Amino acid sequence: MRKLSIRAPFVISALLASAWSPVTAAPSGDAVVIRAGEVIVRPGEVMKDVDVLVIDGVIRRVAAEIEAPEGARELSGAVVCAGFLDPWSVLGINATDVSFTSVTPSTRTADAIDPFGQEFQKKQALEAGVTAVRVQASHRALVSGLSSVMSLAPNGDEGLIASDETALGASIGLTDPSSGGSSFAMGADGSFTLVESGPTPMDPFERISQVDKIVGLLEAGVAYRVSQNAYAVDLKEWEEAIAEKVKELEKDFKKAKKDRDKEIEEAKEKGKEFKEERYKEDKAPKAPKYDADKEVFARVANGELPLVVEVHRTAELRNLLEATAKFNRLRMVIAGGTEAAPFAKQLAARNISVIVNPSPMGEGAFDEFDGHDVSLAATLAEEEVTVLIGSGGRSAGASRDLSLLAALAIGGGLEREHALAAITSGPAKVFGLTSHGAVEFGKQADLLILDGQPLSTTTSVQAVLVDGRVVVEPKK
Repeated sequence: MRKLSIRAPFVISALLASAWSPVTAAPSGDAVVIRAGEVIVRPGEVMKDVDVLVIDGVIRRVAAEIEAPEGARELSGAVVCAGFLDPWSVLGINATDVSFTSVTPSTRTADAIDPFGQEFQKKQALEAGVTAVRVQASHRALVSGLSSVMSLAPNGDEGLIASDETALGASIGLTDPSSGGSSFAMGADGSFTLVESGPTPMDPFERISQVDKIVGLLEAGVAYRVSQNAYAVDLKEWEEAIAEKVKELEKDFKKAKKDRDKEIEEAKEKGKEFKEERYKEDKAPKAPKYDADKEVFARVANGELPLVVEVHRTAELRNLLEATAKFNRLRMVIAGGTEAAPFAKQLAARNISVIVNPSPMGEGAFDEFDGHDVSLAATLAEEEVTVLIGSGGRSAGASRDLSLLAALAIGGGLEREHALAAITSGPAKVFGLTSHGAVEFGKQADLLILDGQPLSTTTSVQAVLVDGRVVVEPKK
């Protein structure tokens, strides 16, 4: 995976300006007031006939009849809500890095992001209300490295990455598209016919062994963190012992100097050489060798980073849930979860979120998607599982359809509020994006102005703000 290198800010600013024609860059200190018939503060919490004041990219007030500051831009619309966040995307990642598998746990997806590529797909996603995406490269790797959250309308190169190390990605049992091939089949008349075979599903034993490998890496992370903690304790004890010894030596300094002078004098009288008694200090404890990959798994096992595992089949799901139950701080997220419905109660009890992709699956879908059902989101939500909706982490252009996927989930029985939460406040909470996902004081102003209720097939996005800037202009 190539490393993103930015060495000429003035060139990047010029390129961004030309690449993002719909973005109107607001200078620092700009203010925007949105007059709304309805503000969805967060799914289930609505305020009627209020205004939203945005200054310096941050929401400052949500109240009735806000007086616009001098020079502020005023917008209006029927409904205002938070920008949509795709929690399972590859939009903006270099195409070669999407399927690249030679990665390590500490590999960063941020280094695979092309800030100037896929402009058309990004523009389409923005116009559909998607303001940010969680991107994960190397989706088929057993451990695919650290994902990032990317803004679709960055305010300069510094605003591109909203969250650098958002979660650790992993996958179990995914079909390799390059597997399969061709062979000759002999007919009844003795002739041979070339037969093309599609991708071959992964061997069941290999799938289960992948669960064991991930658990082994988690255990290695725990052991690594234990060694770090033990070293910290030993180091503190050593430092305290040294400090105590220094105090003791300082206290006895005068007597020790007098005794030393006396010994020197006696040695002279006897014509002997005086030998200084050397002070032997206990050696400092040795720090454990740093290991970047074990450090990542230590953070994951300790709950500092979520672990997003794409897994679909019943056998792998069962084994994964059983094997990880002992890691009581682990924040696991299931991506896909095609056959997760029977585990809904267990998922809810362990607070394991599921990112579903309710895309229609036709002929040609891989083996792991055989049980695909657009009602999965509703089934899981009924058991109080936190459901997120993502575009599937395969196609860069799929993020533009995020609201349509949410609408499909609603058609499959998911409540509208849950569907909206699944692409706004839900991803923000699961992935620690504290400044996103709601329309309230102090949040980043990633906002949508709509002409109707969000996720309705008759509603259009009228305007989009990212970081307080109007990046999709109001439709006339």
